[in-house]
Amino acid sequence: MPDGSLGHDLLSGARKGRGALSNPANRYESRSRDAFDDGWSTLAEAFAELPPLATTLTRDASRRALAWNDSPDLGFDRSINPYRGCEHGCIYCYARPTHAWLGLSPGLDFETRLIFKPDVAALLEKELRKPGYVPRPIALGSNTDPYQPVERTLKLTRAVLEVLDRCNHPVTIVTKSAGVLRDADILGRMAARNLVQVCFSVTTLDDKLARIMEPRAATPARRLAAMHALNAAGIPAGVLAAPMIPGVNDAELERILTAARDAGANCAGYVLLRLPLEIAEMFEAWLHAHMPDRAARVLALIRETRGGRTYDARFGHRQVGTGPYADALAQRFRLAMKRLGLDAAERGSELDCSAFAPPVATPRQLELL
Repeated sequence: MPDGSLGHDLLSGARKGRGALSNPANRYESRSRDAFDDGWSTLAEAFAELPPLATTLTRDASRRALAWNDSPDLGFDRSINPYRGCEHGCIYCYARPTHAWLGLSPGLDFETRLIFKPDVAALLEKELRKPGYVPRPIALGSNTDPYQPVERTLKLTRAVLEVLDRCNHPVTIVTKSAGVLRDADILGRMAARNLVQVCFSVTTLDDKLARIMEPRAATPARRLAAMHALNAAGIPAGVLAAPMIPGVNDAELERILTAARDAGANCAGYVLLRLPLEIAEMFEAWLHAHMPDRAARVLALIRETRGGRTYDARFGHRQVGTGPYADALAQRFRLAMKRLGLDAAERGSELDCSAFAPPVATPRQLELL
């Protein structure tokens, strides 16, 4: 296991402020460990009072800022993620399996062992200067939240926005944090040139449910207040009701869309719960721990939307699912959008790519001395 690892499943149990209940081995490891009780309840006693887990930071030596994709069911072909791993700790996060690429666990490692890209802004400038670069909106935060708590001090997202602002490059932002308001000065300038769209992910309006599903994200009320503040400042902000989890928060879909409309949302969308790779087992453990009375029913509904499995990765299906339940959810969304007057703005306005000007290289001083 990587140096400093949490020991995978040996550290099972709820940790204050963390979403995952364990640190399972990632799919690339040939061995895994399981905690074993000797019959004297020593295991339960050992996990009864687990200490809080600190967050650690490691520098990322990546030589690129932009990540490219050709997925036909995504609305962007390029993205930037200043951070790998996310302290928000959302148990359902589809990005968790990416930590396995680093030799780390998608469980508690994903929430506590963050990788940051200190040179992300400089690398971005270099890529935007390449001959033949054709601008299209960059998705900021497509994998992990660009405004998770560490952004308060590292300010890497702000550095990226400063680059995009200088060269008139459009950007879309997805976040669960009110921290986006710290960059309202930059976003305001970009909005005036139709260069930015912000989208707040709102999973529930229930603070208690949010606390166990996404323990270190901003409260739902804070996200809606931030949405209202941005729209009031002329910065377009919408909502992504995601993920919708059958039998957990799906009944809130219309209420979330209504609250977002009242906060001035200019666009809206939804995504059905996705459980790729290691997340399926982790989510099931979380469900049995927090909702034992309905865990079986929730899992049955999830499988109903995924052809009898916990996940269907096919393009065109992975975001919305299939079957009667998935169809009914899609119909509810369409009807709510029409009733709330959000249907015309479902995708938001097209951002301007025509004003892009490649960043000017800064001359290196005294490089020959």
